[in-house]
Amino acid sequence: MIEKTILAISGMHCASCAKIIEATLEEKNGVSSILVDYDSKKAFLEFDGQKTNLYDLKSEIETLGYRAL
Repeated sequence: MIEKTILAISGMHCASCAKIIEATLEEKNGVSSILVDYDSKKAFLEFDGQKTNLYDLKSEIETLGYRAL
């Protein structure tokens, strides 16, 4: 089952921060689409809820030093 969500991301300082988050989550099993917009400080995610979950994705972002709300 594909789930869609938008997360507010805090702690990004530049567009490279957004690219780091995108590159990391693209490699996660179950993530089908990720776009992190530095200007709006939001991450637009599509993922397979049977392979991963929102808690794990938020945790992954937080291990990079950012906060996902």
